[in-house]
Amino acid sequence: MKDKNFPNDIKNKSLNELTELANSIIENLEKEKDLESSINKYQELLRLNNLIEKKFQKTSKNISQNTKEKISKLIISKDEKKIK
Repeated sequence: MKDKNFPNDIKNKSLNELTELANSIIENLEKEKDLESSINKYQELLRLNNLIEKKFQKTSKNISQNTKEKISKLIISKDEKKIK
């Protein structure tokens, strides 16, 4: 199952919520005795991890872009004050 196939409620969760979900899967895996269900849970954890990484990269990129825009606005504002 690719991250495109995740239900919308999973895709729409925040990074913190996804991390909590991953942690709960890890806790369940640590307690699990049955290998068959462990394999399925582990695969779900890997897919969830990929989704978390993509969301993190997207969020990080947005933060960087917003920061650059704010810095350039400050520089423009500072330059305008110097001209006056």
